[in-house]
Amino acid sequence: MPPWSFVGRNAELIRVAEAASGSTGRGLILGGPPGIGKSRLLREGVNTLDQDRLAVWTATANAATAGLPLGGLAQVLPPDQPAGGSPAGLLRWAVDALHRQAAGRPIVVAIDDAHLLDPLSAALVYYVARSENATVIGTVRTGETVHDPISALWKDDLVERIELGPLTLQETSDLLQQVLGGPVDSASVDRLWQLSQGNALLLRELVIAAHAAGEIVESYGMQRWTGRVDLAPTLTEVVDARIGKLTPPERAVLELVAFGEPIGLPLLVKATDMATVEIAEERQLVRVVVEDRRTTVRLAHPLYGEVVRRRCPVTRFRRLLADLASLTEECGARRRDDLLRVAVWRLDSDTARDPVLLLNACRLAFATYDMALAMRLGRAAVAAGGGFNAAETLATILMFANCPDEGAHLLDQNESQISDESQRSRWLAIRHITSHWGIGDSSTVDEMDQQAHKIIDLRERSLVLAVESTMRLHRGDYGLALTLARTVLDGPASAPGPRALARSNMGHLQAMRGTPVQTVKAMALLDADAAQWRAEVPYIQLGIELARGTAMILAADLEAVDAIVATEFAGMADAGNFLLGSGYLQIVRSQAARLRGHLQEAGRAASQASAMLATGRIFVALAHAERAHTAALQGDAAGAAAAFALAEEAHYRSMEVLYPWLEEARAWVAVAAGDVTTAAEVLRLLAARNRSDGFAAHEMFALYDLGRLGFAAEVNERINALAQTVEGRLAPAMAWHVRAMAEEDGGALLAVAEELAEMHLHLFAAEAAAGAVTLLRGIRSPQTPRAAQRLAELRVECPQAVTPALVVPQPMLTGRERQIARLAAAGVPSKEIADQLYLSSRTVDNHLMRVYAKLGVTGRAELAAALRSLPPEE
Repeated sequence: MPPWSFVGRNAELIRVAEAASGSTGRGLILGGPPGIGKSRLLREGVNTLDQDRLAVWTATANAATAGLPLGGLAQVLPPDQPAGGSPAGLLRWAVDALHRQAAGRPIVVAIDDAHLLDPLSAALVYYVARSENATVIGTVRTGETVHDPISALWKDDLVERIELGPLTLQETSDLLQQVLGGPVDSASVDRLWQLSQGNALLLRELVIAAHAAGEIVESYGMQRWTGRVDLAPTLTEVVDARIGKLTPPERAVLELVAFGEPIGLPLLVKATDMATVEIAEERQLVRVVVEDRRTTVRLAHPLYGEVVRRRCPVTRFRRLLADLASLTEECGARRRDDLLRVAVWRLDSDTARDPVLLLNACRLAFATYDMALAMRLGRAAVAAGGGFNAAETLATILMFANCPDEGAHLLDQNESQISDESQRSRWLAIRHITSHWGIGDSSTVDEMDQQAHKIIDLRERSLVLAVESTMRLHRGDYGLALTLARTVLDGPASAPGPRALARSNMGHLQAMRGTPVQTVKAMALLDADAAQWRAEVPYIQLGIELARGTAMILAADLEAVDAIVATEFAGMADAGNFLLGSGYLQIVRSQAARLRGHLQEAGRAASQASAMLATGRIFVALAHAERAHTAALQGDAAGAAAAFALAEEAHYRSMEVLYPWLEEARAWVAVAAGDVTTAAEVLRLLAARNRSDGFAAHEMFALYDLGRLGFAAEVNERINALAQTVEGRLAPAMAWHVRAMAEEDGGALLAVAEELAEMHLHLFAAEAAAGAVTLLRGIRSPQTPRAAQRLAELRVECPQAVTPALVVPQPMLTGRERQIARLAAAGVPSKEIADQLYLSSRTVDNHLMRVYAKLGVTGRAELAAALRSLPPEE
């Protein structure tokens, strides 16, 4: 593993440099807890100083020298310290020595861990800070006692003291990417940031331990932490130092909070005593917070729990958990999360005997998408004799945790236990979901159709019909899918869950058929009603997200994408390791970033999705296709081809509804390989198939891509007709762009570029601006410099993009023409140019006229912008 780089802290680094250089007239002291990065920041700040102009001395105080007069500054003082001098004499000698060594240069004294200085060194630092032409910078540990001369530094306004905060999430991500040599998936970054709480030292120890234990793995170019915390000795020592020595009562408090957090304060006090809890809070081992009208207790740092739990003997661990469960039951487990926590405590303490408790807790965990916990509780419920209901619930979880074969076997084993139509309906739904998507048998939908009509109860039948509708939609039977969805929605007896699933199917179809805006609104209404169905059929959320994601991308509603990836579902899916949900949302992130032209971000998100979804079948092909599309737009032909080969291998009939995305990616893979003819043919076939299926919104994209590849005249009429029916702001903008290309209207293309840029579609906007530059330059339009400037601005937003429409034929200027043009653009008169180059003024003017003609400009005022649009001179 390479050395840890210094990232972030830019504002603080500037403040250190400014303080040391004397530009502010004051020094700087950095405060903060251990490991926050004070010493590293001080060292980096000192390294930026001009040590020829400044006399810079650095010292690190430590406990070993704290009792020696001037021991803390022995590193910077001459070795010939006078013997037997008084403290005042030693101070005068030390100050004079520093000034002699500085030889007239401004003095900068940098002290790390100034709170450990001996009293005389502390006094010397204070006198230096008061001296003319001298500055003190340093670090102190927050909460530690410091000598009066050090605290006087900021009290007397000789230095500014700032508290250094933890690393931000983005700084943590940047640091991990540098250390691990590649992008790190967002879930790993989040978890490491939460565990370390932005403390650079703890983060370093966590990553080193995880790397040494092989817990950091690479997949599709993405670094991913498995989540297993390996408590290496160095990490344990760091945490132990922060915890300190514990009395037995304090340890009991810490253990109870570690096993039960967040634990109610009354419950904790009942299990221990108030005085000890107060001591634990005062020592900052725990923190007491008010959460939703409850006063709860949490650990002050997540790693305390890791250490405490590992060290607790098994017998005490089980006793404590059983006590927690009993105490909660005695107090009355009034909330749903109380039920879940009691079940987990019973399970971990080996006192779980009630299958109903375990099953209810299992369903609660699944409803919050905590897949590992739901699976544990489900297995325990089955083992405790939970019967068909436990088996069916566990099989459902296994399906959505990418274990479909095990789920199918469990369902088949328990089919004979079905006792009513409710159980039959649930069995049919999950058994055929498992076969259709988990195992990949698309023919199972016909068998399900035959079985559905045997269910008499219309409420119970509605679930089977809604699932069949989803299967029909995904395998390409769009008309029948719509009919089934309407049957469910029209049936007054249909249950809330099936209604939601049926509405998401209709929304998905409507989005593809040209009403994506309406779909986004409809899915928002389903979110509002989620409480009615999530506890029973939480997997329906996937159908809603697919419909919503499809609609948002087809409408290019990028603000909506930003909002949805920050929702409760996204957070629960990431936290609970619900890979299907998290993986699909990463695909949507990638698609949105691609539309923005942020191709590196798009590639990272697509790679993360591919890694998350690699163990299953659902959405895998789409993730690889998105990787291929993004790589192709960056000109990476080999990477695009490799990714698309995986997409083709992973695609199967049960996910046929995704074909527009895959075929669009196929076309751009061909473009990256230089085969525009094949790409155009793929897009023509895709447009025809979309038209046949009635997918007007997808057809818009296929035709727009054809226009971008140079076939605008061919698609102009059809895309303008579609723009009259497809909802949203995007369709008219696409049609306008194609029309401007077909009519070779440079002014219109420039206007289109502004419209697309306002929608944050930077790649499309840049392509429009590039077309405008070419056309306007050809007619020497006065708009040419503006178009060239706009193109340059838009290329900043999509610097990695390499597409045919971005290519602007560049005029060939001779070396002499470039030389004269640069001087003229800088405002040098023709006469002076002629004198400099030993030419006549007429020759200079003739050269300029040829330059104007080649660049499509009308005079000197437009030269600078036009020259910036040219490639560098070879």
